[in-house]
Amino acid sequence: MARKQDWIFQRPQSQNFYVRLRDENGRRFVQSLHTNDRREAEVKAGPLITEHKARLLAARPRVETVWQHKMEPGREHVGEDGGKIIATDKELIHIGHNGAIVKQEPNGGIAHRLVSRDPLTVYGVVQALLNAEGEEFGPVARPTVAAKTSDDVLFQTYIDSGARKGRGLDGYARKEAQVVWDLFRTLTEGKALEKCDRSDGRLLVKHYTAEGLSYPSMQKKIMWLSAMVQFSIDEKKLPDTMVNPFSGIVPQRTPQETHAAKRKPLDDADLKACKAKLGGLSESDQLLFRLLEGTGMRLSEAFQIKGEEPHNGGPRFVIVGNKTENSLRRVPLPKSVLPYLPAKIKRPLFEGLPSSASHRFTEFLRETVKITDPKKVLYSLRHRAKDRLRDLDCPEKISEALFGRDEVTTGDDYGKGFSIKKLKTWVDKISAL
Repeated sequence: MARKQDWIFQRPQSQNFYVRLRDENGRRFVQSLHTNDRREAEVKAGPLITEHKARLLAARPRVETVWQHKMEPGREHVGEDGGKIIATDKELIHIGHNGAIVKQEPNGGIAHRLVSRDPLTVYGVVQALLNAEGEEFGPVARPTVAAKTSDDVLFQTYIDSGARKGRGLDGYARKEAQVVWDLFRTLTEGKALEKCDRSDGRLLVKHYTAEGLSYPSMQKKIMWLSAMVQFSIDEKKLPDTMVNPFSGIVPQRTPQETHAAKRKPLDDADLKACKAKLGGLSESDQLLFRLLEGTGMRLSEAFQIKGEEPHNGGPRFVIVGNKTENSLRRVPLPKSVLPYLPAKIKRPLFEGLPSSASHRFTEFLRETVKITDPKKVLYSLRHRAKDRLRDLDCPEKISEALFGRDEVTTGDDYGKGFSIKKLKTWVDKISAL
Protein backbone atom coordinates (compact mmCIF):
# COMPACT_ATOMS: atom_id res chain seq x y z
CA MET A 1 0.00 0.00 0.00
CA ALA A 2 1.39 3.43 -0.96
CA ARG A 3 2.30 5.71 1.94
CA LYS A 4 -0.06 8.64 2.33
CA GLN A 5 1.76 11.96 1.95
CA ASP A 6 0.53 15.23 3.38
CA TRP A 7 1.53 17.79 0.80
CA ILE A 8 0.60 20.86 2.85
CA PHE A 9 1.89 21.79 6.30
CA GLN A 10 2.47 24.66 8.73
CA ARG A 11 5.85 25.84 9.94
CA PRO A 12 6.38 26.21 13.70
CA GLN A 13 6.62 30.01 13.62
CA SER A 14 4.04 30.74 10.92
CA GLN A 15 0.25 30.54 10.75
CA ASN A 16 0.25 30.15 6.96
CA PHE A 17 0.07 26.80 5.20
CA TYR A 18 2.80 25.71 2.77
CA VAL A 19 3.00 23.06 0.06
CA ARG A 20 5.96 20.83 -0.79
CA LEU A 21 6.69 20.74 -4.52
CA ARG A 22 9.39 19.95 -7.07
CA ASP A 23 10.53 22.14 -9.96
CA GLU A 24 11.31 21.21 -13.58
CA ASN A 25 14.90 20.29 -12.63
CA GLY A 26 13.77 17.90 -9.91
CA ARG A 27 14.80 20.16 -7.02
CA ARG A 28 12.42 20.27 -4.05
CA PHE A 29 11.07 23.58 -2.83
CA VAL A 30 8.36 24.92 -0.53
CA GLN A 31 5.74 27.47 -1.59
CA SER A 32 3.51 29.52 0.67
CA LEU A 33 -0.25 29.25 0.10
CA HIS A 34 -0.85 32.62 1.82
CA THR A 35 -3.68 31.38 4.01
CA ASN A 36 -4.09 29.98 7.50
CA ASP A 37 -7.33 28.15 6.62
CA ARG A 38 -6.75 24.45 6.00
CA ARG A 39 -9.63 23.99 3.53
CA GLU A 40 -8.65 27.05 1.50
CA ALA A 41 -5.06 25.82 1.50
CA GLU A 42 -6.16 22.44 0.10
CA VAL A 43 -8.07 24.16 -2.72
CA LYS A 44 -5.09 26.37 -3.61
CA ALA A 45 -2.66 23.48 -3.40
CA GLY A 46 -4.70 21.18 -5.67
CA PRO A 47 -3.50 22.46 -9.08
CA LEU A 48 0.08 22.85 -7.79
CA ILE A 49 0.15 19.25 -6.55
CA THR A 50 -1.26 18.02 -9.87
CA GLU A 51 1.54 19.79 -11.77
CA HIS A 52 4.04 18.43 -9.26
CA LYS A 53 2.89 14.84 -9.81
CA ALA A 54 3.02 15.36 -13.59
CA ARG A 55 6.64 16.49 -13.30
CA LEU A 56 7.48 13.45 -11.16
CA LEU A 57 5.89 11.14 -13.72
CA ALA A 58 7.74 12.82 -16.60
CA ALA A 59 11.05 12.55 -14.75
CA ARG A 60 10.61 8.87 -13.88
CA PRO A 61 13.00 6.62 -15.84
CA ARG A 62 11.15 4.22 -18.11
CA VAL A 63 11.98 1.67 -20.78
CA GLU A 64 10.36 1.93 -24.20
CA THR A 65 10.20 -0.79 -26.87
CA VAL A 66 11.59 0.39 -30.22
CA TRP A 67 12.64 -1.10 -33.56
CA GLN A 68 16.43 -1.03 -33.85
CA HIS A 69 17.64 -0.98 -37.49
CA LYS A 70 20.55 -3.10 -38.59
CA MET A 71 21.18 -0.80 -41.59
CA GLU A 72 20.02 2.74 -42.23
CA PRO A 73 16.71 2.58 -44.14
CA GLY A 74 16.13 4.44 -47.43
CA ARG A 75 19.64 3.73 -48.74
CA GLU A 76 21.52 1.23 -50.85
CA HIS A 77 24.40 -0.56 -49.14
CA VAL A 78 27.24 -2.56 -50.68
CA GLY A 79 26.76 -6.33 -50.48
CA GLU A 80 29.44 -8.91 -49.69
CA ASP A 81 29.55 -10.41 -53.20
CA GLY A 82 29.72 -7.14 -55.09
CA GLY A 83 25.96 -6.84 -55.16
CA LYS A 84 23.91 -4.39 -53.17
CA ILE A 85 21.51 -4.31 -50.25
CA ILE A 86 18.41 -2.16 -50.31
CA ALA A 87 17.35 -1.20 -46.78
CA THR A 88 13.75 -0.35 -46.06
CA ASP A 89 12.24 0.51 -42.71
CA LYS A 90 11.55 -3.15 -41.88
CA GLU A 91 13.40 -5.22 -44.48
CA LEU A 92 16.82 -5.82 -46.09
CA ILE A 93 16.71 -6.91 -49.77
CA HIS A 94 19.93 -8.55 -50.99
CA ILE A 95 20.48 -8.19 -54.78
CA GLY A 96 23.28 -10.10 -56.49
CA HIS A 97 25.69 -8.73 -59.09
CA ASN A 98 23.39 -10.06 -61.83
CA GLY A 99 20.41 -8.05 -60.52
CA ALA A 100 18.53 -11.02 -59.06
CA ILE A 101 17.14 -10.96 -55.53
CA VAL A 102 19.30 -13.29 -53.45
CA LYS A 103 17.43 -13.10 -50.13
CA GLN A 104 15.26 -10.93 -47.91
CA GLU A 105 15.54 -10.53 -44.12
CA PRO A 106 14.29 -8.19 -41.37
CA ASN A 107 16.15 -4.88 -41.02
CA GLY A 108 16.96 -5.21 -37.30
CA GLY A 109 14.61 -6.19 -34.51
CA ILE A 110 12.90 -5.15 -31.31
CA ALA A 111 15.14 -3.43 -28.74
CA HIS A 112 14.66 -1.36 -25.59
CA ARG A 113 15.52 2.27 -24.94
CA LEU A 114 15.87 4.18 -21.70
CA VAL A 115 13.92 7.44 -21.46
CA SER A 116 15.06 9.48 -18.47
CA ARG A 117 16.10 12.99 -17.47
CA ASP A 118 19.04 11.44 -15.67
CA PRO A 119 21.04 9.38 -18.19
CA LEU A 120 22.90 7.58 -15.40
CA THR A 121 19.89 6.24 -13.54
CA VAL A 122 17.17 3.70 -14.26
CA TYR A 123 14.98 2.65 -11.38
CA GLY A 124 17.61 3.89 -8.96
CA VAL A 125 20.43 1.71 -10.36
CA VAL A 126 23.40 3.14 -12.27
CA GLN A 127 23.60 1.68 -15.77
CA ALA A 128 27.26 1.99 -16.76
CA LEU A 129 26.47 1.07 -20.37
CA LEU A 130 24.42 4.22 -20.89
CA ASN A 131 26.19 7.36 -22.02
CA ALA A 132 23.28 9.61 -22.92
CA GLU A 133 19.51 9.83 -22.76
CA GLY A 134 17.89 7.68 -25.39
CA GLU A 135 20.77 5.28 -25.95
CA GLU A 136 19.54 1.87 -26.99
CA PHE A 137 20.38 -1.29 -25.08
CA GLY A 138 19.20 -4.83 -24.55
CA PRO A 139 16.94 -6.31 -21.87
CA VAL A 140 17.05 -4.51 -18.55
CA ALA A 141 18.65 -6.58 -15.81
CA ARG A 142 16.85 -6.95 -12.51
CA PRO A 143 18.32 -4.37 -10.09
CA THR A 144 20.18 -5.61 -7.06
CA VAL A 145 20.57 -3.83 -3.74
CA ALA A 146 24.18 -3.07 -2.86
CA ALA A 147 25.30 -4.66 0.39
CA LYS A 148 26.15 -2.38 3.29
CA THR A 149 29.88 -2.01 3.90
CA SER A 150 31.92 -0.90 6.91
CA ASP A 151 32.13 2.56 5.28
CA ASP A 152 28.33 2.77 5.22
CA VAL A 153 28.36 1.93 8.94
CA LEU A 154 30.87 4.76 9.57
CA PHE A 155 28.64 7.19 7.71
CA GLN A 156 25.52 6.09 9.60
CA THR A 157 27.35 6.39 12.93
CA TYR A 158 28.36 9.96 12.09
CA ILE A 159 24.80 10.89 11.07
CA ASP A 160 23.27 9.36 14.21
CA SER A 161 25.88 10.97 16.45
CA GLY A 162 25.20 14.40 14.96
CA ALA A 163 21.43 14.02 15.46
CA ARG A 164 21.89 13.00 19.10
CA LYS A 165 24.19 15.93 19.84
CA GLY A 166 21.99 18.50 18.10
CA ARG A 167 24.51 19.32 15.37
CA GLY A 168 21.80 19.78 12.77
CA LEU A 169 22.17 16.32 11.20
CA ASP A 170 18.46 15.70 11.03
CA GLY A 171 15.64 16.46 8.66
CA TYR A 172 16.82 18.06 5.42
CA ALA A 173 20.51 18.02 6.42
CA ARG A 174 20.35 14.29 7.04
CA LYS A 175 18.74 13.64 3.65
CA GLU A 176 21.23 15.89 1.86
CA ALA A 177 24.21 14.16 3.47
CA GLN A 178 22.80 10.73 2.54
CA VAL A 179 22.32 11.75 -1.10
CA VAL A 180 25.90 13.05 -1.35
CA TRP A 181 27.27 9.90 0.27
CA ASP A 182 25.29 7.64 -2.09
CA LEU A 183 26.51 9.68 -5.07
CA PHE A 184 30.13 9.38 -3.94
CA ARG A 185 29.78 5.62 -3.49
CA THR A 186 28.35 5.40 -7.01
CA LEU A 187 31.04 7.56 -8.61
CA THR A 188 33.84 5.57 -6.96
CA GLU A 189 32.11 2.22 -7.60
CA GLY A 190 32.16 1.38 -3.89
CA LYS A 191 35.91 1.92 -3.43
CA ALA A 192 36.97 1.54 0.21
CA LEU A 193 37.06 4.94 1.93
CA GLU A 194 40.45 4.24 3.49
CA LYS A 195 41.93 3.81 -0.01
CA CYS A 196 40.39 6.99 -1.41
CA ASP A 197 42.33 10.20 -1.95
CA ARG A 198 41.44 13.70 -3.14
CA SER A 199 41.25 12.55 -6.76
CA ASP A 200 38.29 10.40 -5.72
CA GLY A 201 36.72 13.29 -3.83
CA ARG A 202 37.09 15.53 -6.88
CA LEU A 203 34.74 13.21 -8.76
CA LEU A 204 32.00 14.92 -6.77
CA VAL A 205 33.27 18.33 -7.87
CA LYS A 206 33.31 17.19 -11.49
CA HIS A 207 29.76 15.84 -11.18
CA TYR A 208 28.38 18.99 -9.52
CA THR A 209 30.23 21.22 -11.99
CA ALA A 210 28.50 19.42 -14.85
CA GLU A 211 25.19 20.11 -13.10
CA GLY A 212 26.02 23.82 -12.98
CA LEU A 213 26.29 23.98 -9.18
CA SER A 214 28.16 26.96 -7.71
CA TYR A 215 31.30 26.40 -5.65
CA PRO A 216 29.67 27.51 -2.36
CA SER A 217 26.80 25.07 -2.96
CA MET A 218 29.29 22.29 -3.69
CA GLN A 219 31.18 23.07 -0.50
CA LYS A 220 27.98 22.94 1.53
CA LYS A 221 27.16 19.45 0.22
CA ILE A 222 30.68 18.01 0.39
CA MET A 223 31.33 19.34 3.91
CA TRP A 224 29.12 16.53 5.30
CA LEU A 225 31.51 13.89 3.97
CA SER A 226 34.58 15.83 5.06
CA ALA A 227 33.17 16.09 8.58
CA MET A 228 32.26 12.39 8.53
CA VAL A 229 35.84 11.36 7.72
CA GLN A 230 37.25 13.64 10.41
CA PHE A 231 34.74 12.28 12.92
CA SER A 232 35.75 8.71 12.04
CA ILE A 233 39.43 9.58 12.42
CA ASP A 234 38.80 11.18 15.82
CA GLU A 235 36.84 8.08 16.87
CA LYS A 236 39.80 5.86 15.80
CA LYS A 237 37.63 4.17 13.17
CA LEU A 238 39.95 5.38 10.40
CA PRO A 239 43.76 5.77 10.61
CA ASP A 240 44.94 9.24 11.68
CA THR A 241 47.49 9.13 8.84
CA MET A 242 44.69 9.06 6.28
CA VAL A 243 44.29 12.04 3.93
CA ASN A 244 40.72 13.34 4.01
CA PRO A 245 39.47 12.84 0.41
CA PHE A 246 37.01 15.71 0.78
CA SER A 247 39.22 18.36 2.34
CA GLY A 248 40.20 21.29 0.12
CA ILE A 249 38.82 19.79 -3.10
CA VAL A 250 36.38 22.58 -4.01
CA PRO A 251 38.15 25.35 -5.98
CA GLN A 252 38.22 28.82 -4.48
CA ARG A 253 36.14 31.42 -6.25
CA THR A 254 38.01 33.84 -8.46
CA PRO A 255 37.88 37.59 -7.65
CA GLN A 256 35.45 37.99 -10.55
CA GLU A 257 33.17 35.29 -9.16
CA THR A 258 33.39 36.75 -5.66
CA HIS A 259 32.40 40.15 -6.97
CA ALA A 260 29.54 38.66 -8.98
CA ALA A 261 28.24 36.80 -5.91
CA LYS A 262 28.48 39.80 -3.59
CA ARG A 263 25.23 40.65 -1.90
CA LYS A 264 23.54 43.96 -2.58
CA PRO A 265 22.28 46.09 0.30
CA LEU A 266 18.56 46.71 0.52
CA ASP A 267 17.73 50.28 -0.53
CA ASP A 268 15.20 52.58 1.19
CA ALA A 269 12.35 51.42 -1.05
CA ASP A 270 13.16 47.75 -0.31
CA LEU A 271 13.26 48.36 3.42
CA LYS A 272 10.03 50.34 3.38
CA ALA A 273 8.30 47.53 1.48
CA CYS A 274 9.65 44.94 3.95
CA LYS A 275 8.40 46.83 6.98
CA ALA A 276 5.00 47.31 5.39
CA LYS A 277 4.68 43.52 5.06
CA LEU A 278 6.21 42.50 8.41
CA GLY A 279 2.76 41.65 9.75
CA GLY A 280 2.82 38.51 7.59
CA LEU A 281 5.66 37.11 9.73
CA SER A 282 5.49 35.62 13.21
CA GLU A 283 6.24 37.99 16.11
CA SER A 284 9.60 36.27 16.60
CA ASP A 285 10.58 36.75 12.95
CA GLN A 286 9.41 40.37 13.04
CA LEU A 287 11.70 41.00 16.00
CA LEU A 288 14.55 39.17 14.26
CA PHE A 289 14.19 41.34 11.15
CA ARG A 290 14.14 44.56 13.19
CA LEU A 291 17.18 43.48 15.20
CA LEU A 292 19.25 42.60 12.10
CA GLU A 293 18.21 45.81 10.36
CA GLY A 294 18.94 47.97 13.41
CA THR A 295 22.31 46.46 14.37
CA GLY A 296 23.76 44.87 11.20
CA MET A 297 24.67 41.73 13.14
CA ARG A 298 24.85 38.37 11.39
CA LEU A 299 21.86 36.02 11.47
CA SER A 300 23.82 33.40 13.43
CA GLU A 301 24.81 36.03 15.98
CA ALA A 302 21.18 36.92 16.71
CA PHE A 303 20.60 33.27 17.63
CA GLN A 304 23.53 33.45 20.08
CA ILE A 305 21.66 35.93 22.30
CA LYS A 306 20.66 34.10 25.47
CA GLY A 307 20.42 37.10 27.76
CA GLU A 308 21.54 40.70 28.13
CA GLU A 309 24.47 42.03 30.10
CA PRO A 310 24.11 44.05 33.32
CA HIS A 311 24.04 47.71 32.31
CA ASN A 312 23.70 49.50 35.69
CA GLY A 313 21.17 51.95 34.36
CA GLY A 314 23.09 52.59 31.15
CA PRO A 315 22.18 51.51 27.61
CA ARG A 316 21.08 47.88 27.29
CA PHE A 317 23.45 45.66 25.32
CA VAL A 318 24.22 42.05 24.42
CA ILE A 319 27.43 40.20 23.60
CA VAL A 320 27.62 38.31 20.29
CA GLY A 321 30.28 36.97 17.95
CA ASN A 322 32.90 34.28 17.95
CA LYS A 323 36.45 34.75 19.20
CA THR A 324 37.93 32.59 16.44
CA GLU A 325 36.46 35.01 13.86
CA ASN A 326 37.76 38.02 15.78
CA SER A 327 34.19 39.26 16.12
CA LEU A 328 33.29 38.86 19.81
CA ARG A 329 31.82 42.22 20.74
CA ARG A 330 29.25 44.23 22.68
CA VAL A 331 26.27 45.44 20.68
CA PRO A 332 23.91 48.07 22.16
CA LEU A 333 20.23 47.42 21.58
CA PRO A 334 19.01 50.23 19.28
CA LYS A 335 16.06 52.43 20.10
CA SER A 336 14.21 51.13 17.02
CA VAL A 337 14.17 47.63 18.56
CA LEU A 338 13.65 48.35 22.27
CA PRO A 339 9.82 48.62 22.07
CA TYR A 340 9.63 45.04 20.75
CA LEU A 341 11.96 43.46 23.33
CA PRO A 342 11.01 42.00 26.72
CA ALA A 343 11.75 44.20 29.74
CA LYS A 344 14.82 42.04 30.32
CA ILE A 345 16.22 39.25 28.13
CA LYS A 346 16.54 36.23 30.43
CA ARG A 347 16.43 33.38 27.89
CA PRO A 348 17.36 32.74 24.24
CA LEU A 349 15.80 35.48 22.17
CA PHE A 350 15.18 33.20 19.16
CA GLU A 351 14.47 29.48 18.86
CA GLY A 352 15.12 27.03 16.04
CA LEU A 353 17.99 27.08 13.55
CA PRO A 354 19.44 30.09 11.69
CA SER A 355 19.23 28.10 8.44
CA SER A 356 15.47 27.66 8.89
CA ALA A 357 15.06 31.37 9.54
CA SER A 358 17.10 32.14 6.43
CA HIS A 359 14.73 30.04 4.29
CA ARG A 360 11.69 31.78 5.79
CA PHE A 361 13.08 35.24 5.08
CA THR A 362 14.11 34.33 1.54
CA GLU A 363 10.53 33.28 0.91
CA PHE A 364 9.31 36.48 2.59
CA LEU A 365 11.50 38.68 0.36
CA ARG A 366 10.65 36.84 -2.87
CA GLU A 367 6.96 36.00 -2.48
CA THR A 368 5.60 38.59 -0.06
CA VAL A 369 7.72 41.69 -0.70
CA LYS A 370 8.38 40.76 -4.35
CA ILE A 371 12.12 41.54 -4.23
CA THR A 372 13.35 39.34 -7.09
CA ASP A 373 17.02 40.35 -7.28
CA PRO A 374 18.89 37.16 -6.17
CA LYS A 375 21.68 39.29 -4.68
CA LYS A 376 19.26 40.85 -2.21
CA VAL A 377 18.85 38.50 0.72
CA LEU A 378 18.57 38.72 4.50
CA TYR A 379 22.34 39.30 4.77
CA SER A 380 21.76 42.44 2.70
CA LEU A 381 20.62 44.10 5.94
CA ARG A 382 24.20 43.86 7.22
CA HIS A 383 25.52 45.48 4.03
CA ARG A 384 22.90 48.21 4.37
CA ALA A 385 23.87 48.89 7.99
CA LYS A 386 27.54 49.26 7.05
CA ASP A 387 26.70 51.60 4.19
CA ARG A 388 24.51 53.69 6.49
CA LEU A 389 27.37 54.35 8.90
CA ARG A 390 29.81 55.05 6.05
CA ASP A 391 27.41 57.67 4.69
CA LEU A 392 27.25 59.21 8.16
CA ASP A 393 31.08 59.34 8.37
CA CYS A 394 31.21 56.92 11.29
CA PRO A 395 34.85 56.40 12.42
CA GLU A 396 36.21 53.11 11.14
CA LYS A 397 37.19 51.89 14.62
CA ILE A 398 33.65 52.39 15.91
CA SER A 399 32.30 50.57 12.86
CA GLU A 400 34.65 47.67 13.62
CA ALA A 401 33.46 47.66 17.23
CA LEU A 402 29.81 47.46 16.14
CA PHE A 403 30.09 44.94 13.29
CA GLY A 404 33.14 42.92 14.29
CA ARG A 405 36.39 43.12 12.41
CA ASP A 406 36.45 41.15 9.16
CA GLU A 407 40.23 40.78 9.35
CA VAL A 408 42.56 40.29 12.28
CA THR A 409 44.44 43.45 13.19
CA THR A 410 47.08 44.15 15.83
CA GLY A 411 48.14 47.06 17.95
CA ASP A 412 44.68 48.08 19.19
CA ASP A 413 43.83 45.30 21.65
CA TYR A 414 44.43 47.24 24.87
CA GLY A 415 41.63 48.43 27.14
CA LYS A 416 37.93 47.62 26.97
CA GLY A 417 37.19 49.60 23.84
CA PHE A 418 34.55 52.25 23.27
CA SER A 419 31.91 52.85 25.91
CA ILE A 420 28.44 51.38 25.37
CA LYS A 421 27.02 54.91 25.47
CA LYS A 422 29.25 56.00 22.58
CA LEU A 423 28.47 52.87 20.56
CA LYS A 424 24.73 53.33 21.11
CA THR A 425 24.93 56.86 19.69
CA TRP A 426 25.98 55.35 16.37
CA VAL A 427 23.90 52.16 16.39
CA ASP A 428 20.75 54.28 16.85
CA LYS A 429 21.53 55.97 13.51
CA ILE A 430 21.49 52.74 11.47
CA SER A 431 17.72 52.38 11.24
CA ALA A 432 16.43 55.30 9.19
CA LEU A 433 12.82 54.19 8.69
